[in-house]
Amino acid sequence: MLKSFSAELSSLMQSGRGRRNLKALGKFLFVLLSMVVFYSILFHVLMLREGQEHTWLTGLYWTLTVMSTLGFGDITFHTDLGRLYSIVVLLSGTTFMRVLLPFTFIEFFYQPWMAAQAAARAPRTLPPKIRGHVLLTNHDVVTSALIRRLDQYQYEYALIVPEVEDALRLHDLGIKVLVGELDDPETWKQGRVAEASLVATTSSDVINTNVALTVRGIADELPIITTASDQASVDIMGLAGSSFVLQMEELIGNSFAAQSLGGDAMSHVIGGFGVLLIAEATARGTPLVGRTIRENQVREKIGVAVVGVWERGRFESPTPDTMIRENTILVLAGSKQSLDAYNELFCIYNVSTAPAVIIGGGRVGRATARALARKKMDYRIVEMLPERIPDSDKYVQGSAADLAVLEAAGIREAPTVIITPHDDDMNVYLTVYCRKLRPDIQIQSRATQERNVAALHRAGADSVLSYASIGASAIMNMLRGNRILMVAEGLDLFEVRVPDQLVGRAIGESSIRERTGCSIVAIHTDAGMQVVPDPSVILAEDAEIVLIGTAESEERFLGLYAR
Repeated sequence: MLKSFSAELSSLMQSGRGRRNLKALGKFLFVLLSMVVFYSILFHVLMLREGQEHTWLTGLYWTLTVMSTLGFGDITFHTDLGRLYSIVVLLSGTTFMRVLLPFTFIEFFYQPWMAAQAAARAPRTLPPKIRGHVLLTNHDVVTSALIRRLDQYQYEYALIVPEVEDALRLHDLGIKVLVGELDDPETWKQGRVAEASLVATTSSDVINTNVALTVRGIADELPIITTASDQASVDIMGLAGSSFVLQMEELIGNSFAAQSLGGDAMSHVIGGFGVLLIAEATARGTPLVGRTIRENQVREKIGVAVVGVWERGRFESPTPDTMIRENTILVLAGSKQSLDAYNELFCIYNVSTAPAVIIGGGRVGRATARALARKKMDYRIVEMLPERIPDSDKYVQGSAADLAVLEAAGIREAPTVIITPHDDDMNVYLTVYCRKLRPDIQIQSRATQERNVAALHRAGADSVLSYASIGASAIMNMLRGNRILMVAEGLDLFEVRVPDQLVGRAIGESSIRERTGCSIVAIHTDAGMQVVPDPSVILAEDAEIVLIGTAESEERFLGLYAR
């Protein structure tokens, strides 16, 4: 509290208006003090004329009690002159102490003090020494998730807010803010944009374009990330100065397509770090079911590591004794050669050419369809609004809550169903419905709000994707040089330097999985990347390790081993 008081007082003293107000308050207090001293002296003079003698402390006591209108009556004058003097002291005291003093205190100290407090909570400039920070422009679901990531990796940031009231509200929520207009170059200069690492703006297309143009006029080389809702805005933002334009619909559509397992038991690559590839594969109908990871010996036979298992949307870091069940989806790590070897073994299982079912023909649904087409996977889109349906045999018109419509789209044979509407309540409903119709089908669902991710998993979704996590991961990738990969909602692949506590220890002795829930899937050295390293490998000081884990596991790892 004392530190906060000092900072606010310093802020008050540094402003020209604050100094003027304090000088005015000081002058008023000097006049008031002079009056008290003068009245105390005159009290002694008049009392001596009446033949009364009092101490100087008594004179001060009488003056203050009369000026403050307390008037205890224990010391009084006996002459009319003395009583007239008492009236003058009383009236002047009432005016100065009951009217002018509160007004002056509020006007010249209290209000400036409150303004200084607000300025401390909602500053208009960042400290001159700040470097490598991130500047944000809009408090939405993507930015909220990004701020949590920035805090996790200890990046400084500031959210630029035009209105002071909004800035104060966000500050009270624990968000670091900077007050200023987004289209004012001075705002960005006060935000030390020339020393920043990144600007990320997730407002409307028009505002994002203006931000990119304004910032580019100040910082020529600074990475600027913008989001675009309209395809036509992508080129416009690029011309305005945006370094990267994110189309959230395309990102989430690509992720849905990458995680669609199709009608087979082969591995499907969903991302990678260099030569390290991460893939998912269904265990249903394969000889893996009913046996533990140790008994299957996939790693020993073909060099593919099972680094995670999904059980109805719940991710687990596996142990050698983890049992593989009919509904288990395996998260695999390996090189291209080892995954090809895996596919050669399991390509004969669950072969199906039935199309995937996409519920919703909006922007996310259409983006998912385009991504599936690039993957050479057939699909059918269920859409209720006629104006969204082109002249194509890929569309089925009607409500997804209608069994006849879903059957016409091929729900009975489809290997996967992808639920894309913007309404989370509807998505929960459709997830429950599809799981009831097909207990064995892969269900992927979109979540608009992160808080509904868990509800969708409980409803039966195998995987859930949200704008928040997709967008935040994409921006963090660009900030950290593609050192983070979102495998699925709440599951990340990330690369860090070997922590000091683990240098010189073997992977098997490090207890990383037991302590954090993360698993090492690769080691990156100057000699190259070692994929799926043996547990006996020693962790060198100058090496980097690639780990996979949930958001909670990642946070535990960074908390325990942050350098």
